[in-house]
Amino acid sequence: MYYETIFIVNPDVSQENTEQLTDVLIQRVEKAAGRIVKREYWGSRPLAYQIAKRKRGHYVLLVTDGEPKAAAALEEGIRLDERIIRYLTTRLNELSDEPSPLMRRKTQSEESKPAEDTAAEAAAPEAATEVEAKVEAAAPEAAVEVEAKVEAVVEEAEAEPKAKAKAKPKAAEGTKAAD
Repeated sequence: MYYETIFIVNPDVSQENTEQLTDVLIQRVEKAAGRIVKREYWGSRPLAYQIAKRKRGHYVLLVTDGEPKAAAALEEGIRLDERIIRYLTTRLNELSDEPSPLMRRKTQSEESKPAEDTAAEAAAPEAATEVEAKVEAAAPEAAVEVEAKVEAVVEEAEAEPKAKAKAKPKAAEGTKAAD
């Protein structure tokens, strides 16, 4: 039987101490006649919700092979260690040789970064000349639009004091009639 255990270690614990903690848990599994098939450190990642007032945690994946007592020994070690804030163990029917989906995504992003960087560097000069051409083509049209907007604002500003001056005498006449 295969068992997959993912546990989250308190983010205040360093990565080195997380590795040491994982080694201690692996020794517990081996003492219980089990063996570790896969071990992955997923790094410090944000939690979906706060756990024990923490927003991040060190994620570790262990896949064990052996009797249920080996998985039980691992869970007992996890429960006894205060540095582990959450864990989940599931039974697997078959073992996959591929890395976990998270590790696949991580390796793909690392492999694609150099290719993206060189593609971006090659595309940068072409994009700059393209933008410059668009700006030059749009400049006369934009200048006319801006000029028309400025004229409209100036006309509104000039008309506003005249409208206020006309409104004041009417208001004064209304108060005299009421007396």
